[in-house]
Amino acid sequence: MLSILIVLPSLIIPFLWFASLGHNLLIKRVALFWSLLVFNYTMLLSIPFDTCQTTFQFLEEIYWLNSINCSMLLGLDGISLVMVELTAFLIPVSVLLAWSFNISRNLKVYLTTLFLLESILFTVFTTLDLLVFYIMFEAVLIPMFILVGVFGSKQRRSRAAYLLFLYTLTSSVLMLVAIIYIYFTYSTLDLITLKSIKLDAAAEKLCWLAFALSFSVKMPLVPFHIWLPEAHCEAPTAGSVILAGILLKLGGYGFLRFSLGLFFESSAYFAPLIYTISCFGIVYASLTTLQQVDLKKIIAYSSVGHMGIVTIGIFSLNITGIIGSIVLMVSHGVVSGGLFLCIGIIYERFHTRIIRYYSGLIHVMPLFSVIFIVLTLGNIGLPATSSFIGEFLILAACLITNSWTGLISATGMVLGAGYSLWLCNRMLFGNLKVTSITVFQDLTRLEFSMLLPFVCLTFILGLAPEMIISVLLPSTYNF
Repeated sequence: MLSILIVLPSLIIPFLWFASLGHNLLIKRVALFWSLLVFNYTMLLSIPFDTCQTTFQFLEEIYWLNSINCSMLLGLDGISLVMVELTAFLIPVSVLLAWSFNISRNLKVYLTTLFLLESILFTVFTTLDLLVFYIMFEAVLIPMFILVGVFGSKQRRSRAAYLLFLYTLTSSVLMLVAIIYIYFTYSTLDLITLKSIKLDAAAEKLCWLAFALSFSVKMPLVPFHIWLPEAHCEAPTAGSVILAGILLKLGGYGFLRFSLGLFFESSAYFAPLIYTISCFGIVYASLTTLQQVDLKKIIAYSSVGHMGIVTIGIFSLNITGIIGSIVLMVSHGVVSGGLFLCIGIIYERFHTRIIRYYSGLIHVMPLFSVIFIVLTLGNIGLPATSSFIGEFLILAACLITNSWTGLISATGMVLGAGYSLWLCNRMLFGNLKVTSITVFQDLTRLEFSMLLPFVCLTFILGLAPEMIISVLLPSTYNF
């Protein structure tokens, strides 16, 4: 089932390239149908998935590089399943953006990049082999480089694309060195086998640092966040949605799967360091957000703060905090993805992201304003929204393990509410600035249909969190 999952998105790529250039509408429709088909397949995986089983399910072994005893082992647990479904949810939205933003030039490249990225992400979340994980972890950079470099804004897209590529690629070199060391020392890269092996204490700490550096840049944690605001600002709307919605979660997934899964004792040893970096990052990102004038940079820096809270939950090293961190990652993928989509929609109308040109949009765009308010409240973590559950569980875990960390995290959440409400007030309320914006149009049916699932998921995950917690809970016993 998992090999089909990985291959399924890429099966549409030959059709995209052999279709005639004059049939752009047909290409878009087929691409949308195929992305929804893949999404439905990921949802069908939930039916045979046993939520009471603590081990990996749907195990498959695909042999490759037999000369060095390497095989591609695939498996799925609750954490992987949730991340796979989040990925499959965001891709159809990105395909729909080809309609909304009228991507006709390089349409085939755009859609091919999206489906290739989906296949790579599915492999990252299902592989249990360290070498395959590393290869796919880095392969994600190729489609993202294309999205930012080809379809980004014209000002600094090349710089942003290279910044994204070089930062994340360079930081992963040490992880490759650690993987090579593990292979030559233990003659296996199988995650399940390595879990049963007692690693040398000093080597384990060095391997933990090598893996942690790569994951910290990917999340990103301060001070490894420099590439993120630049990439968000220059990326197209689809690139920002995917970057915030799922790619930032690769770091958190890596911490859960490898830092905790393989190096649990080292994770406990370095937890105070992670707490310090994360607490500093939360406060720094929140204060920096208040100084931004670009709408995308505001949401980008808020993502840095939220990822700091996620990291604290992961390294609380108890089930409550770990579940809270995963729930918050999923919630952030939904809420921040919706907010970037909102910003992309108004940018297409008014061709500016500078906040001082916006005011009083609620008078002329009431439907957009209501959705933006709901997603803003989700970003704050208001009760009955999805983020509240994750933040509450993380705070509860922090108060047990480290009360000072919990206090600073709560301070960051208060600052987050401050800049979120400030942004909402500046854009939607007050007097309408007709000198800056002269053409007004509320959401179209297509735009509303793209935003509605984000709003629904924000409330569904907030009102019925047991839907996701019941899937995640057995997987946390693997650490």
